[in-house]
Amino acid sequence: MTEPRTLLDDYDALLLDLDGTVYRGGEAVPGAAEAVASAREQGVAVRFVTNNASRAPQQVAEHLSQLGFGAAVREVSTSAQAAAAVLATRVPAGSSVLVLGTEALADEVRSVGLVPVRTAEGAVAVVQGLSQDLGWRHLAEACVAIRAGAQWVACNVDATLPTERGQLPGNGALVAALRTATGVEPVVAGKPARPLMDQAVASTDATRPLVVGDRLDTDIAGARAAGLDSLLVLTGVSTPVELLAAQEELRPTHVSADLSCVLRPAAESAVGPRPQWTVLVEDGVLSAAAAGAGDSLDLLRALCAAWWAAGGGTPELRAEDGAAKAALIDLGLANS
Repeated sequence: MTEPRTLLDDYDALLLDLDGTVYRGGEAVPGAAEAVASAREQGVAVRFVTNNASRAPQQVAEHLSQLGFGAAVREVSTSAQAAAAVLATRVPAGSSVLVLGTEALADEVRSVGLVPVRTAEGAVAVVQGLSQDLGWRHLAEACVAIRAGAQWVACNVDATLPTERGQLPGNGALVAALRTATGVEPVVAGKPARPLMDQAVASTDATRPLVVGDRLDTDIAGARAAGLDSLLVLTGVSTPVELLAAQEELRPTHVSADLSCVLRPAAESAVGPRPQWTVLVEDGVLSAAAAGAGDSLDLLRALCAAWWAAGGGTPELRAEDGAAKAALIDLGLANS
């Protein structure tokens, strides 16, 4: 008997976010390593595409391998690499670039023929990535350089970073400080901007990649900007409340609790109607009623399909029966 097709069968590459998608700090997300192993077994290319610019690709691959993913360096695409590539197209070779970030970011700058420095003097560009040691004096040097006309490239603008301790300040929080101090907007290399996503796709020679991530504003927006299908996993930052109210440019193709859904039929995770749930939009009210034994995630997929088709925005929700009420509570869309 023929094996049923899975979500993996519909794509030739998985472009996987890291923080909040395959791991949280030092802990692998349950089921993620098995899904990645299955992708490789089926000949689906795997790329770990991260906005985190604090570590070198080798360090990222080693961390992934320690968590059971067995990653190769070539499978890692970082926003530090993308930022360095952007800089190389904007300033002459040999130019001094003020690095706000780790030595891993400085190494990427060096690899494209530019000179990393740590003070504003002589710097024609500033590149900013996450570093846990970044302080006021570093931001002050960057402020001086940017105000003097240096080009500014941010590896990413993620406001928060998911960890095993919860959401902590991300690079975007520190970018915001410099934006406030200078009145200048940086060029962004990481998701949702195109450079990092384009770099990852090109490295796989894929014709139909699937972007997987936990953030609507970076992973899913980046996929939409690149014209790619996407899967939102609810293991990190974005929530069902945010998903339902998402604007068009933030809406994923698939939604799942975690990465293990790639081993199941695509129709199970696709945003769309579900026979187990009756969902209606009337006079701006989004209502749900049970029509069978359906789970809460299926209700979320059906709610999104109906509400987005009606124009979207922040909905007024109504449960028509106890099963729908329980599912909405489970999703965080209603109070108990």
